[in-house]
Amino acid sequence: MVSNALDGDIALVTGASSGIGEATAEALADAGASVALAARRESELETVAGRIAADGGEALVVPTDVTDEAQVAAMIETTVSELGGLDILVNNAGVMLLEAVEDADTGDWRQMLEVNLLGPMNATKAALPVMQEQGGGHIVNVSSVAGRRASATASGYNATKFGLNGFTEAFRQEVTDDGVRTTLIEPGLVETELQDHIPDAEIKAQTEEWVASMDALQPADIARSIRFAASQPPHVSLNELLIRPTQQEM
Repeated sequence: MVSNALDGDIALVTGASSGIGEATAEALADAGASVALAARRESELETVAGRIAADGGEALVVPTDVTDEAQVAAMIETTVSELGGLDILVNNAGVMLLEAVEDADTGDWRQMLEVNLLGPMNATKAALPVMQEQGGGHIVNVSSVAGRRASATASGYNATKFGLNGFTEAFRQEVTDDGVRTTLIEPGLVETELQDHIPDAEIKAQTEEWVASMDALQPADIARSIRFAASQPPHVSLNELLIRPTQQEM
């Protein structure tokens, strides 16, 4: 451990099998938190948990499909029962299926809504009673620059991220008296596997070219920001962090 800023805290990270989620789980564990790892890919979660344990941390694998409300509720219940509580929830699971409206598969829209928006909403609702009973907690929602600025061919993705931004701010106002903090993380261009799943071949190629054109953010860059926000004193709430590569214009 290089830091004990979160010593004794219990964190749950969704989308923890790769990318930002994986890096965030490791960063929170490195700061002293016990971490529950949630995603669909159990074998990848086991690998991440193994690294955390090898570094002296505590990690719990909780295979979860965040589009299934019952599984989301069980994810929260398992974390609380196995680790003893829930201080930090990082809603990170996401998909980016970029398509023009004219060509869009509405199933892709539905998937993005379920993963990017309903998943965090359901997880937040399930976690809230636990945090209220404890007298505090921290909800971190990983959004995107796409939640601030709409772009052609990203309409469905934009809709989910604009929605997540609005949900997070409204929720923040509801829980100010409960000791529950919120942080909205809005990354710009990050080098992750999100781009690999873009269904439109031309848009995928353009996005990959854009990533290669600059020194893009790495998952660890976002993880450090999440750890920083989570490490603040209870009376300090970093509500919004917009993080772009230095070379990114938009």
